[in-house]
Amino acid sequence: MGVCNRTPDSFSDGGRFLDDAAAVAHVRGLVIEGAHILDIGAESTRPGSSPIDAAEQIRRIGGLIRASVELGAVVSIDTTLPDVAAWALGEGARIVNTVSLEPAAELGALCAHFGASLVLMHCRGSMTDMRGFSMYDDAAYGDVVADVAREWTEAAERALAKGLAREDLVLDPGLGFAKNARHSIELCARLDELAKLGFPVLVGPSRKSFVARAASPDASVIAPPAERLGGTIAAVLACVARGASIVRVHDVKEVVQALAVAAAIDARRGGDA
Repeated sequence: MGVCNRTPDSFSDGGRFLDDAAAVAHVRGLVIEGAHILDIGAESTRPGSSPIDAAEQIRRIGGLIRASVELGAVVSIDTTLPDVAAWALGEGARIVNTVSLEPAAELGALCAHFGASLVLMHCRGSMTDMRGFSMYDDAAYGDVVADVAREWTEAAERALAKGLAREDLVLDPGLGFAKNARHSIELCARLDELAKLGFPVLVGPSRKSFVARAASPDASVIAPPAERLGGTIAAVLACVARGASIVRVHDVKEVVQALAVAAAIDARRGGDA
């Protein structure tokens, strides 16, 4: 899953793809590099970000969904608002990706109506209320994997009760969302436990602060988003080995290459067994 943010303030690429030509060129490049899904969003989910209303999200996205569909891509709309999701599905999107469990029932009903898939991401509270990148009370979770599984399952049941097919529901543990770096690393390390819930698992470690914090022996020196590719790839490989079906990344070409090499190594090992 490649990322295209039509936002002025996203933490990693804010402002880069506001121009229509730049956005279309970007999604075309992502497809060429090997992205199977394009995740298009118009509202930043960085800590402290302000909510963007439906009309403005739709204005920002413009014709990009239709252009992406014409490229042969499966399009995901990154939004928590049913009005935006309904509009995007009408434009040809086939997945709704929400960073909040709150609208699970309404988005579940909407996806059921359109025959679309729903990615439910675990988070607690709004982006506006998040204090900062990888900043969350260490004791907020008793067992972060068990707590995420329970809270996510409760929301999933609301979506399924509205008619969403089980095979159209995707679990995202929400790395970095209402979680500190230790919580996110723990979720990556034990992702196989979430995969056992029986839903496809999507992870989004791309360029996130927990990657930089895990890699830095000095907590006061944290690499900026553009310098987190190595850590992103390490997290992706670890999560795929533990059952992740979809990885949401900014650096599609490099991650596709890493996954291909890892698969070739695994295949060779299997051939020698």
